[in-house]
Amino acid sequence: MSGTINVSRGNGEHVIAIKGRFNFEMHSQFRTAYQGEIENCKEGKVRFVIDLAGTEYIDSSALGMLLLLREEAGSNDANIDIVNARPEIRKILETANFQRLFKIG
Repeated sequence: MSGTINVSRGNGEHVIAIKGRFNFEMHSQFRTAYQGEIENCKEGKVRFVIDLAGTEYIDSSALGMLLLLREEAGSNDANIDIVNARPEIRKILETANFQRLFKIG
């Protein structure tokens, strides 16, 4: 069983909140959640915020999805924050050195 994604927009932020299990089953849903805002992010008009407050589990495919988002949004120039990760999920992100690629708060 996978999780759910809730998207909200406002004040130059495109917030993607992931609840439950963030795994390969969410690939299409996650991609749909950000695709419409990629160009705005590249132009600096929108910042992506990935809210993991409700995320219970994250696997390697989810890490890959985050990397794909970063690449599509401009790689080093991408403006993406990962916020509210639980300690166990934050540890996974840090083990993968995501703090070097994303702002993790």
